[in-house]
Amino acid sequence: MIEIVPAIDMIGGKCVRLSKGDYATKKVYNENPLEVAKMFEDNGITRLHLVDLDGAKAGHIVNHKSLEQIASKTSLVVDFGGGLKTTDDLNVAFECGAKMITGGSIAVKNPTEFLGWLEKYGSDRIILGADAKDGKVAVTGWLEDTDAELLTFVKDYYSKGVRKVICTDIGRDGMLQGPAIELYKQMLGEIADLWLVASGGVSCIGDVESLNTAGISSVIIGKAIYEGRITMKELQAFIG
Repeated sequence: MIEIVPAIDMIGGKCVRLSKGDYATKKVYNENPLEVAKMFEDNGITRLHLVDLDGAKAGHIVNHKSLEQIASKTSLVVDFGGGLKTTDDLNVAFECGAKMITGGSIAVKNPTEFLGWLEKYGSDRIILGADAKDGKVAVTGWLEDTDAELLTFVKDYYSKGVRKVICTDIGRDGMLQGPAIELYKQMLGEIADLWLVASGGVSCIGDVESLNTAGISSVIIGKAIYEGRITMKELQAFIG
């Protein structure tokens, strides 16, 4: 059964969503991310994807106080990403209660550091963030494109010990137009035992059912929940 992982994206300590990663499209859904996290917890959710969008843009962790609040005042297993560029950032994230971190830009720009984290903390706690734009990896809060081919990038890191990958098709993120199921099937076809976390584009409970049928391990859902396209009641079939 696919694991449901709601997303809380933060700018200025508030719960927001963007479209296609464009900061100009910011929409605030709640002034208090902890309230949102508690709502998810009350509905049986056990894991949360928490993204520091300020950090992703600034290149260092920013919203660590919100992370600390959520980690200390809920029982949610928090995977945290955005702006983790140095071991100091990583230490702050773990000290503030993150159980896992997602490294995207650092895996492209400083693979030696990222692999050091993987070796120290293990593949259960260090997740590769592989965000794709037209089949190529994008970094720095998706503000910067690279020449790295997505599948080659993921396979290379898999060969070095990565087992969990969050893959976002940026063109679909926040657009409520359906997830990149064919891309995910292709990835699983190449790496059968990858713990693949689908992210971006989920618009209705049917999308979750399709991802589950395709054998996806986890799905991150953001805007569809906040916009009422998917209710927590509908998700109960996949929770617990």
